[in-house]
Amino acid sequence: MDINQAHRIYFLGIGGIGMSALARYFLWLGKQVYGYDRTSTDLTMQLEKEGAVINYTDTEEVLPAETDLVIYTPAIPKENRQFVFFKNSPVKMMKRSEMLGQIAAGIPTIAVAGTHGKTTVASIIAHIFKTAKMDFVSFVGGISANYDTNFIVSGKPRWAIVEADEFDRSFLQLKPRVAVITSMDADHLDVYGTMDQLKESFTLFTQKVEPGGHLIMKDKLGMTAPENVMIEKYGTANQARFRMLNPVIEEGKYHCAFTEGNQEYPVKFGGAGLHNLENALAAAAASRMAGISWENIQQALGTFKGVKRRFEIICAGGKSVFIDDYAHHPEEIAACVRSARALFPKKKITGIFQPHLYSRTRDLADGFGEALGMLDQVVVMDIYPARELPIEGVSAHSILDKIDLPEKYFVPDKDLLEFVNANRFEVLITMGAGNIDKFVKPIKALLDKS
Repeated sequence: MDINQAHRIYFLGIGGIGMSALARYFLWLGKQVYGYDRTSTDLTMQLEKEGAVINYTDTEEVLPAETDLVIYTPAIPKENRQFVFFKNSPVKMMKRSEMLGQIAAGIPTIAVAGTHGKTTVASIIAHIFKTAKMDFVSFVGGISANYDTNFIVSGKPRWAIVEADEFDRSFLQLKPRVAVITSMDADHLDVYGTMDQLKESFTLFTQKVEPGGHLIMKDKLGMTAPENVMIEKYGTANQARFRMLNPVIEEGKYHCAFTEGNQEYPVKFGGAGLHNLENALAAAAASRMAGISWENIQQALGTFKGVKRRFEIICAGGKSVFIDDYAHHPEEIAACVRSARALFPKKKITGIFQPHLYSRTRDLADGFGEALGMLDQVVVMDIYPARELPIEGVSAHSILDKIDLPEKYFVPDKDLLEFVNANRFEVLITMGAGNIDKFVKPIKALLDKS
């Protein structure tokens, strides 16, 4: 569909992090943006301030009189009344991934994929481009702390920077000039069924790279690419073109050297977390493939403030350190805990984890138990179901029973603030991809009072 012919756009699930970035893109184009979501959030309220008209009931009566295009997320239930109405109407409907693919098809694209790290990598690339005064448009699955948005645009875009989501095979809609793959671990098995099918989908993604383009991947992944695509590896292995050397922590920040071939470049990284320093290396590699100088990259990495809910240090000056993280997979939890240990090696670390999806809890319970067992004390909350119905025999205790710690607790959502108020913490980390973020402000308020 020709975007120029669509003037009134309706978003089903407008409050989603990926959907809201697209909504902001259409607002930037001067379109009339409408949408539906189940509940009002900080993000939807901000979209309303920016000009979107949003409703929170799925009845037909609240729909605008005319709609040219409907964009929907696969997370919208097929029985949603507005979804059913539009399905039975002549209005064009497109998945979010289809629209993103159409937008990105017009200009060279950097697409960042991987089961972990893609939001941070894409955010850092956008900040590098902004620092280098390179005109671009970016769609990111998180809120950049530097710009307080998930949609960043500069001038008349010469590049698109997009987060390439493997869920629902969405990333196969993209045809990037530069592709990044950060990781490939078992996840979204409700979609893929097996790890082999997940790997097959990532292989298909590599085949989407433009002839003469670049595939940048973590040095341990061992993936292949078509003959006309150049593979560049990053990591710590000697054979990697882009390497990270001698990371040390000074005053809470990471200092190290990044290398390209035989050349070394000193880096002071403004973000937190050792895993995010590795993400910065991936971002630097992608930016180099786009022609950005190391001088601009070094400057940008030093001023990068992070991504909200990606090892975000909420407070650290009082009696307690409080960190909030989006971690919802065992590998992400383990990386988060390792980073906290590196920053606060002598402190007791407590984690509060909200499992996300019944299927993920069922499929990865052993891994969750092992990763959460790296903590000193752990709280497991109710499962956040998102798009799923309950699965018999699957609960928070499916994880809790796998954790080998004396201090482990199940705390229902309704009792969480009471638990926090009744305890004292040296380092507290909230983790999860559901609605655990709604507890961040009240937890901070309790910690500030203690």
